[in-house]
Amino acid sequence: MASPDVPSRYACAHVAALRAAAALLAAQARPHASKRRQKNAWVLLAEVAPELAEWAAFFAGGARKRAAAEAGSTRAVSEREADDLVRDADRFLAVVEQRLGLIAHAPVAGTYLAVEHPGAAHRAG
Repeated sequence: MASPDVPSRYACAHVAALRAAAALLAAQARPHASKRRQKNAWVLLAEVAPELAEWAAFFAGGARKRAAAEAGSTRAVSEREADDLVRDADRFLAVVEQRLGLIAHAPVAGTYLAVEHPGAAHRAG
């Protein structure tokens, strides 16, 4: 995700995480025959894989910013927020790959994969 466009970088990173969540849901979710209210992928992820609830909450919290970034807002996210989300999405993808027994992707330059919770890049400095 080397786009020089900050909103695009943020939106693409968020969508990448959403696609990883969808892959995990497709592999692990069991459909229920009910007429309950529809839930978004992040809510479903927290239900299907409670150990990933923190990741789900983290990415759910960025959905509005992603929508603003997709709409072209240049004030919705900062360059640092976009870069941090790229790293966090990369880490989340690694977690999903491991859970699904897949071969790990090549990480985004400057990231490491030994992170069990979201936002570690923000705390690590």
